Amino acid sequence: MTSPLLFNSHSPWVSISAIGLGSVLLWLGAALAELWRKPVQALPRRQSELVLAAAVLLLATGLWWPGQAMLHDTRFPASREARSAVAWLLALLPPILALGLAQVSKRCSNGVLALATGASGLLSALWVAVAHPGAFGAGDMAGLGGSLALGLAISGFLTLLLVPRRWPLETRHLRPLAAMGTAFSVAAVAAASVPPPGDWGFGNWAPSLMLATLAGLGWAWRATLRVAPPPPPEPVKQRDPKAEMAAQAPPMDSLTQLPTRQFFEQRLIRATIQCDAEKSRLALLFVDLDGFKPVNDTFGHSLGDQVLEMVGERLKKMAGTTNVVARIGGDEFLLLVTGNPTVESVGDLATVLIENINRPYTVENREVLISCSVGVAFYPDNGAHGKLIARADAAMYAAKRAGGSCYAFYTSAMDADAREQFDLLRDLRKALELNQLELFYQPKIDATTGKVTAVEALLRWKHPARGVVPPSIFIPVAERFGVIGALGNWVIEESCRQARVWRESGLRMRVAINLSALQMRQDDIVERIQGALARNSIHPSLFTCEITESVAMEDTKATQAAVRRLGEAGVHLSIDDFGTGYSSLAYLRKLPAEELKIDHSFVQDVERSADARSVVDAVVKLAHALGLRVVAEGVENERQQQILVEMGCDELQGYMFAKPMSASALLLWAMDDKHRAVSFSPSLFGETIPEEHL
Repeated sequence: MTSPLLFNSHSPWVSISAIGLGSVLLWLGAALAELWRKPVQALPRRQSELVLAAAVLLLATGLWWPGQAMLHDTRFPASREARSAVAWLLALLPPILALGLAQVSKRCSNGVLALATGASGLLSALWVAVAHPGAFGAGDMAGLGGSLALGLAISGFLTLLLVPRRWPLETRHLRPLAAMGTAFSVAAVAAASVPPPGDWGFGNWAPSLMLATLAGLGWAWRATLRVAPPPPPEPVKQRDPKAEMAAQAPPMDSLTQLPTRQFFEQRLIRATIQCDAEKSRLALLFVDLDGFKPVNDTFGHSLGDQVLEMVGERLKKMAGTTNVVARIGGDEFLLLVTGNPTVESVGDLATVLIENINRPYTVENREVLISCSVGVAFYPDNGAHGKLIARADAAMYAAKRAGGSCYAFYTSAMDADAREQFDLLRDLRKALELNQLELFYQPKIDATTGKVTAVEALLRWKHPARGVVPPSIFIPVAERFGVIGALGNWVIEESCRQARVWRESGLRMRVAINLSALQMRQDDIVERIQGALARNSIHPSLFTCEITESVAMEDTKATQAAVRRLGEAGVHLSIDDFGTGYSSLAYLRKLPAEELKIDHSFVQDVERSADARSVVDAVVKLAHALGLRVVAEGVENERQQQILVEMGCDELQGYMFAKPMSASALLLWAMDDKHRAVSFSPSLFGETIPEEHL
């Protein structure tokens, strides 16, 4: 026996049952759609996609099902399969449009779909009335009471579950149609439950049981997800144009008020996409300031920050409204040039940029001079956007190696230079662990007696494959990548250890080391030096710390505290490279320094330059007036020696007397200096100061 839920061309109850089941499916689909559109608890992406797919299928089938009852009427042309397929495909459109409307307009999707349900019910009822006049007979009413009760219970559950508790204002006019759709659901489910007279088998009750089970599962599932009623509407806020502009503004660097690297990279990605679409190119300029570190070290970070602000203003004016400039950290900036620039136009732009940056800066009544190096990379010529900044950076370092204050275009050979630096950094880190570092020592000579009085420790790196790597190669890498602190700590410990070894061999040698600006800012630098001296039983008076003039003049609390505490600890302090900075005589007088070292650039010119001789003479007289000894470094010939001695220099240092040598070579020289032009001062031999005086 065929179930009345299946389609035939005779019974009007078929159309009504189709309406009911269609309404049920519509409400279930609406529930899923509402869950997908506005979940209380965020669903994972895959589950969200499954919920959306289920909602579309349920809504489509709910709209398709009543049409089946109509289309399967034998009075329609074409095959039943073709009519079913067409009906289902056409039914896909309303739920998709309804979901789209609910998502865009943020209105209640249940209300939108209630309209579809009510309209479907009205049309189907009209169809039954027209196509099946007088079809409802008394014999078909058998058992309708029990079935009606079952259908009413199911519909009640569905109505409580799926009809929104609080209808939004914009969907209140849909209430009548929703009520009509629900009424048709009640009648249809009841009618669908009525088997033909005399046939009360389980198979014919299956549709009713199926609907009841479906309603129960829907209740349990929806209760588990705990979908809450929609929240009350938020109060209307007045527009704040300033707040809106602030929300839309890119993240800015707090100092220069330029965009950050994150924003710049986002703009770079968008610009490269546009270049791909237009078959054009863009240029990226990596700008790094030359000589900014000495300015920062000499005058302090406050003045340095003001200089950076001025640099940012100049770059911002150059960028205009079409290009993008950003500060990515320290004294590094990026400039994005769009509009399909040529190599020539970018070269001209880089030239103008360098000229603008090189113009003097007036800060706190001081005139500050800096320059910049610029590296240029093109997209798509020099690779994908992810590599563009790194390649412009490599080009910038090529410009620095060329002397600075210039620009360089990226070439593939620069990748090798970048890899070389990273390889050097990797090996340098290993060198600290594998004992590949060594201190060489260059003697200091008493200008009057010609005797060795002290040595300066100079760092050397014995690379297993490269041989001896000079400091001019690896020190810049160490400073750039933050390894200089570890190297400095090793030098402190090793120089004290070597002084102890010499002392045990009868040579009481004064040792000088160089301290970087970074070391002087370390909170524990004085404790490190005192600890190394104590572990090796070296008196502080035999240890000299050389700091550059720019570091000595740095107006920071950490640096000044370190200088003061080193003097209090009894360690000698020497001002290195004197004459290259911006020393204040009044400030210099307050430092606990004991000697000045004249920079080798003045010593080299002292033979042929009257100005150089005047500078050296003035420095010597100034130092002696302040009670400081004077050391001239870089002495290479007898004429230089003669002039410096006549001017009153106290100590000399340079290749004329001795090149830097290993600790063992220095000890051998000290043990047998009778046949040498330069010998060791007798004060360096004999017993060291007893430990009780340490």
